[in-house]
Amino acid sequence: MALIAALSLAVLWLGTRAAVTASTTRPVEGLPTVTVQEGDTLWGIATSSGDGRDAGVLVREIMDLNGLPDPLIRPGTTLYLPRDVPGQ
Repeated sequence: MALIAALSLAVLWLGTRAAVTASTTRPVEGLPTVTVQEGDTLWGIATSSGDGRDAGVLVREIMDLNGLPDPLIRPGTTLYLPRDVPGQ
């Protein structure tokens, strides 16, 4: 019985992760993107592309644009960046 409950919770968790990752809170058409590389963090991406902007604010904007529930990112993922990020 416990095994069935654990499997059900795992499937539910995976399904909600996929749905959240696929959703965005704002239109992203035409926005610059970055592909996550091994070792990248949202903080690092925000710092390197923010041109002096507050990295914490930029991390939150990137998370909102990409529908991320937390700052964990995986290599190979393409992230949208806010339009007003210089140099992008």
